[in-house]
Amino acid sequence: MMKSYYVNKNKQANGDHEVHLNDCRYFPEADNRKYLGEFDNCADAVKESKKTYPKSNGCKTCCPSCHTS
Repeated sequence: MMKSYYVNKNKQANGDHEVHLNDCRYFPEADNRKYLGEFDNCADAVKESKKTYPKSNGCKTCCPSCHTS
């Protein structure tokens, strides 16, 4: 099933821009997020995010399989 993914425009302390699902409890505020699109998995969403933010990573909470640091 396709899900909507967003990336936080604000980077984390380690420089990562986190990719989130729209139902994540850490979902960024409207001003701080960029819509990435509908994807089957977080890996494709992170890949899309890296076009804008090369240092992108999945959220530990909503995209644990794509969280690397």
